[in-house]
Amino acid sequence: MLSVAEGKIVTRTVPYDHDGVHLQGFLAYDDASSAKRPAVLIVHEWWGLNEYARDRAKLLAGMGYVAFAADMYGDGKHTEHPEEASQWMSMITKNKDLWQQRALAGLAILQKDPHADPSKMAAIGYCFGGGTVQQLAYAGAELKGVVSFHGSLQLPPANVAAATKTKLLLCHGGSDPFTKPEDLLKYLGAMEESGLDYQMVIYGGAKHSFTNPHADKMGMAALKYDPSADRRSWIQMQNFFQELFGG
Repeated sequence: MLSVAEGKIVTRTVPYDHDGVHLQGFLAYDDASSAKRPAVLIVHEWWGLNEYARDRAKLLAGMGYVAFAADMYGDGKHTEHPEEASQWMSMITKNKDLWQQRALAGLAILQKDPHADPSKMAAIGYCFGGGTVQQLAYAGAELKGVVSFHGSLQLPPANVAAATKTKLLLCHGGSDPFTKPEDLLKYLGAMEESGLDYQMVIYGGAKHSFTNPHADKMGMAALKYDPSADRRSWIQMQNFFQELFGG
């Protein structure tokens, strides 16, 4: 974790555009210093850019990072209805080029922020966002590392190690019903063959969306908040950032 002087967390909505779609991201940083600092892109769950994603941005800002929660759907929209969330997510993921470019558009906003050090960038994502940050790594984004929390497991493309030096940390629920055991083994085999610098931490008994305190209210048996896995994965992320950025 960065050492931060006492300051105020500044937040604001940042409008931007991609492929004709108006987007509204959320920026957060501590105003105690004017120095450039490491920065973290956040990609939301399939629900959209909701308060949970904003809260994670504020947490990161309190740790001394510039944090930007990207908007992958447009107009900062979000929902609590699984059918609607699935539809919105599918509109992005069915086109891998659009998926990557939409995420890169959010990263570009963070890279241009005057408080951010563009040479010290990372990205984290949850659920759909976890899959998205893997796609960012595969696209060769200028990131030191990415962290996927209960993300969809994205198989790496051929020769990907030649295109990126981004390190990956994958925080995965051992009882996530969205990932079949054979799919997990296939993914791990592909990652081993890829030559990427990756690590996976599996939290026993944790279901999908284990970091989100609101998961149990969504009416889906596959989703469950796990305080222990949430806490442990956040610590894993902090240790990973220390490796990426220094103390």
